[in-house]
Amino acid sequence: MKSKFLTDQPLRTSTDSWKEEESHKMSHILTLEKLESHLIKSKLMVGQENGILSSLDNEFPQSTRVGQNSSESMFNIPQNFNEYRQGYGYSNEAITSRNLNSRKENEDGVPAICQPTDYKETCEKSLASAKNTSDPKELIKVAFESTITDIKNAIKNTDLIKDAANDPTTKDALHTCEGLLDVSIDDLRRSFDKVGNFDINKIKDCTDDLKTWISASITYQETCLDAFQNTSGDTGEKMKKLLKTAGELTSNGLAMITSFGDMLTSMDIPGISRRLLANDYTSFVEDGSRRLLQVSSTKPNAVVALDGSGQFKTIKEALKGVPPKNIQPYVILIKAGEYKEIVDVPRGVTNVVFIGEGPTKTKITGNKNYADGTATFHTATVAVNGDGFVARDIGFENTAGAMKHQAVALRVSADKAVFYNCNIDGYQDTLYTHSYRQFYKDCSISGTIDFIFGDASAVFQNCKMIVRKPGNNQACMVTAQGRKDHRGVGAIVLRNCEIRAEPAFSSTQPPIKAYLGRPWKEYSRTIIMQTQIDAFIDPEGWAPWNGNFALNTLYYAEYQNRGPGANTDKRVKWAGYKRSISPQEAEKYAPNIFIDQDSWIKKTGISY
Repeated sequence: MKSKFLTDQPLRTSTDSWKEEESHKMSHILTLEKLESHLIKSKLMVGQENGILSSLDNEFPQSTRVGQNSSESMFNIPQNFNEYRQGYGYSNEAITSRNLNSRKENEDGVPAICQPTDYKETCEKSLASAKNTSDPKELIKVAFESTITDIKNAIKNTDLIKDAANDPTTKDALHTCEGLLDVSIDDLRRSFDKVGNFDINKIKDCTDDLKTWISASITYQETCLDAFQNTSGDTGEKMKKLLKTAGELTSNGLAMITSFGDMLTSMDIPGISRRLLANDYTSFVEDGSRRLLQVSSTKPNAVVALDGSGQFKTIKEALKGVPPKNIQPYVILIKAGEYKEIVDVPRGVTNVVFIGEGPTKTKITGNKNYADGTATFHTATVAVNGDGFVARDIGFENTAGAMKHQAVALRVSADKAVFYNCNIDGYQDTLYTHSYRQFYKDCSISGTIDFIFGDASAVFQNCKMIVRKPGNNQACMVTAQGRKDHRGVGAIVLRNCEIRAEPAFSSTQPPIKAYLGRPWKEYSRTIIMQTQIDAFIDPEGWAPWNGNFALNTLYYAEYQNRGPGANTDKRVKWAGYKRSISPQEAEKYAPNIFIDQDSWIKKTGISY
């Protein structure tokens, strides 16, 4: 029997090997030359001795790494790249000439690094102290530190503290805001750490993380300001002014990373181009489902049971056993029962897995609501703040009712969170997809007004969105996406879902208006594709938030939907609404591409 390494192909000659080696060398040279040319033109190679960003880290064991000397780049540059070029036929004169030209074209790094931003004056002012460097990494560090300083000053502002002392509602808002801004700072810090360790061989993974975290930093700042809505006095306006520069600086940071990432991925460089969907989407969904379906075979770390048959009677007690900075799945089995408790998975409590015994058997319920004096952000029955969270076969519910206004059943402020076969039930603001990357599969979400809202990159696959009967004189909106920055990564994506109404809604006379969504923030983004839309949805499809707000800047799209409510002939005529999009445009919002699930859902540690 032939070895699997043997073929019927002719034996390779030394000439063949030589040709292949030369072809390999030429491919690398062309790749590097192409990359260098783009970087020089875009003025991103500032102050580099060799003027090159290496995509060949493995070929340079002695390469300079970020953090090792003062002449380094924001990226990993091979110290011996001139020798590498010489080995491929470049003369010293040619190399010297190219290096001098590169330095000449990049003498002033501040305008170059600020070029893609929306707030150039703010950008250049923030970098005024960086007079002795043109290194992009150092410039970004200065910009980030300036942003962090601005946010810290806002938190410590004595006038705000005095204002808050005189009004309990304002005091609560300021306390909420302080916590949110602390997280905003944390996202900026981990973004900077990621920049310092940027790996050219993992461009998409690195830029996805950076864009997600910086977008989240913007979201947390915006959520801070939202906390002051309906408070007395002018404290909210004062905080808005204090955060103006910080918001502009954070937006600038997102612009820098987005510009650089887009440039590199558009070049189609071998080995570092972004993944495409092709046929991988179906296989991924099946694979992810298989992992989640079989997670019950994993021995739980903790068991919760109301009848005392487990280690704990409450979920909160079980969470106390999760190790700090946990990196392995910590499985908490929650037996059947109605758990009337407010559950918080804290930031830093990571890779927690909740497994129930069915979404109608294992239920976590609460009734906190805005009408009774709780801020929307804190009304959640379950709040997930720890990254890498997974939930399966559980119900999350807020029972406050239609007349209690905002009442969140589940808030997710965790990166790379997965929900499978879960019921999420409430009325107004049922599911708060607050920030980061989230994936929901085979879930049921019910509510009345804006019952899926937030600024996460949230994908819903094979889910049911059930519209419930609202209060008197209320209309229903399925979504209210809240993207603040036009470069932000947030969006609500419904794929192969069902949008239906409960019988109590359908039987009401006169009929109640219902819409696919409305724009909560200026750059609201929602995509509904390959989804069953029932007839109760108004023919216009979408509702305004307030007058003409965001109608020109939002991005709403429909693609290959079905059902009597999917007809787009009478849809709104807003500039930001897309009645239909191309397959290529729709593909951008497939899970493999939009939230790059392949790179993280398989790392949950759940066996199959």
